[in-house]
Amino acid sequence: MSDPENEERLLPLAQRWPRASKFLLSGCAATVAELATFPLDLTKTRLQMQGEAALARLGDSARESAPYRGMVRTALGIIEEEGFLKLWQGVTPAIYRHVVYSGGRMVTYEHLREVVFGKSEDKHYPLWKSVIGGMMAGVIGQFLANPTDLVKVQMQMEGKRKLEGKPLRFRGVHHAFAKILAEGGIRGLWAGWVPNIQRAALVNMGDLTTYDTVKHYLVLNTPLEDNITTHGLSSLCSGLVASILGTPADVIKSRIMNQPRDKQGRGLLYKSSTDCLIQAVQGEGFMSLYKGFLPSWLRMTPWSLVFWLTYEKIREMSGVSPF
Repeated sequence: MSDPENEERLLPLAQRWPRASKFLLSGCAATVAELATFPLDLTKTRLQMQGEAALARLGDSARESAPYRGMVRTALGIIEEEGFLKLWQGVTPAIYRHVVYSGGRMVTYEHLREVVFGKSEDKHYPLWKSVIGGMMAGVIGQFLANPTDLVKVQMQMEGKRKLEGKPLRFRGVHHAFAKILAEGGIRGLWAGWVPNIQRAALVNMGDLTTYDTVKHYLVLNTPLEDNITTHGLSSLCSGLVASILGTPADVIKSRIMNQPRDKQGRGLLYKSSTDCLIQAVQGEGFMSLYKGFLPSWLRMTPWSLVFWLTYEKIREMSGVSPF
């Protein structure tokens, strides 16, 4: 008679530890996508930071200088003034963030879809369940990854501080973590977590929900099969919807995370995400919420394309069923 324990040892790792395998696979796919599209994320963040009306209260002259005029000029300005490799400034914490964030959101979404909500007998997954699952997955994944996202945003602004003649705040990723922890404690590492999870909920409602819905609609209702063409079309749709839903929350999140803080870790410019939203709209107009939309969309679309194509492929290579 066969020993069940021996049979389990003979199974592939992906079948023995399915959730851990999906976490690692999604982290690998996210790393590839992040490296390929990070310069667009840096450009987006620089555009979102300039012209903050709230800086006037601190007497900061950065608002008047407003060195960036559009996506292309921003990217070229970074290359000319700081160097080509500075387009990847902050990429290390960004990779840390996406390993945790993508792993957490993908495992959570699939668990909700397969175990908690469940599909119907004809493999149909209702849109309302997908929306709730996508938002919950984004919230959980982003809350876990908030410290790395905070470091990423602040390190992306170091080059701008240098050009403005301000002292650099960090010597590297680990120094940034240590300094934020020393100045604000554990609470400081979760600065901006509220707008962060708000953004993540909206982005994942756009990304996960759209990808899952479009992909299975194409597979079930068109001649297309579960292949690279279907994955590509679904990811292009998900990138666009995620950008439209997530950009306003991304602007608020970036500003709250980058604002100066007191010794207790409290922000000096904004009391909350709502306060930041009101100040942005009153001081700069409604369209300030879509600052950086073009690089955000141009980044989100290829990021989504690279991530989903890579993720589906490595799942197939690892013996894991398609998403």
